[in-house]
Amino acid sequence: MLGPYAVNPKPEASMGVSDHKAVVRDEFTRQANAYASAAAITDKDRLARLVAAIAPEARTRAIEIATGPGYVAMALAERCCEVVGVDLTEAPLKIAERTRLQRGLTNVSFRSADAEELPSADGMFDVAVCRFAFHHFEHPEKVLAEMCRVSRTGATLAIEDLYASEFSPRAAYHNDFERLRDHSHTRALAPTELIALLTRAGIELQSLYCDELTTDMEAWLESAQTGPEDAAEARRRLDDDLRHDLSGSWPFVRDGRLMFHHRTLALIGRKLKLKADLP
Repeated sequence: MLGPYAVNPKPEASMGVSDHKAVVRDEFTRQANAYASAAAITDKDRLARLVAAIAPEARTRAIEIATGPGYVAMALAERCCEVVGVDLTEAPLKIAERTRLQRGLTNVSFRSADAEELPSADGMFDVAVCRFAFHHFEHPEKVLAEMCRVSRTGATLAIEDLYASEFSPRAAYHNDFERLRDHSHTRALAPTELIALLTRAGIELQSLYCDELTTDMEAWLESAQTGPEDAAEARRRLDDDLRHDLSGSWPFVRDGRLMFHHRTLALIGRKLKLKADLP
């Protein structure tokens, strides 16, 4: 097992938590059980598709950033030599550990860590993956830089996340109602922004695929335990979106319930050996 996976000591200052990270911890402590049971998170076909796209080999060492209940890490563990899942919040990590024990997995471990300061040596992993979390990061470029740092040259890096419209006003409308529902939401990026993020980090895109989730608005609000005022405003905005097509989420009514679409994008790339790495 990787155990502490070559912990790289960090300055004491790194122990501080930003206001946004405190919000993330609060939200995902409250949402931990609902999130761990959400169909989009537990869907075995979605997990299998992501793992197949990553295509790990038996000797692969992998890390999952913002692992939550650990489903991606455990799916990778079925194909990889060793896997580590890290998350900022303890509550979902406890769920992940319980599930690991129930499944009898011995080649995956979970620990608390800040995605912007991973306690790992450089070039430790062959695969680094993050699913449905980039829209919660205050500084996604820093997280991706850390994913690159702990990955060897030639490693596979994969991001799957919600994405927003390429048209800024529509993307802003989408992100506004997402933040009303969950205050830890920062911004779902547009596809071209996600691709550019990888390119700037020195990751060469190898493949990508899109999907969508059909979301029941009331169940969506309930799972995040959204406060009554924010929930009322989110309902109003989605109702306006239904009537005026404001965000690209394509709301619709089914059996008297307001539904909308979450669009997702998975990007799989390879870490290049850049000029700074050359002898």
